[in-house]
Amino acid sequence: MTDRKSKKIIFNGMSYRDTQHVNSKNRNKLKQEDIRWLKTEDYKNVGWNNVIILYHKIKDFLEKYEFDDLTLEELFLESDRIGNKYLTTQEIQETNHKLSKEVNEIAEEIDKQFPDTEIEFIDFSNKTKKTYRKQNNQKSYITIKY
Repeated sequence: MTDRKSKKIIFNGMSYRDTQHVNSKNRNKLKQEDIRWLKTEDYKNVGWNNVIILYHKIKDFLEKYEFDDLTLEELFLESDRIGNKYLTTQEIQETNHKLSKEVNEIAEEIDKQFPDTEIEFIDFSNKTKKTYRKQNNQKSYITIKY
């Protein structure tokens, strides 16, 4: 007879019990609707195959949540990063060069449309301070100029 304990299976560097523990911990991070969906679809945390399948499904849900809290700007940056994975460095440089050229042309056109010929001076030396003074139970305002 072979000893069952001698055939220890490892998944992603984790034993069976460790994988179950990770599944339980990560499952608590899921939204209630996704937890219910896992239960109705009969995903279980018992048996090696079930544990591994559940691990992958929970991981998919958690990756989906990553993008829920991103702002629009962060989503654009993330999509740009993903898109750049499929481009060579030469293609990226060409795209950046075209973009830079286009931005410069737009800036020149704006300068033509809205020339800034007047110089604007702002004098910050005339500061005022308001103080409050009570006279005969009425509030009055005094403006003090420096």
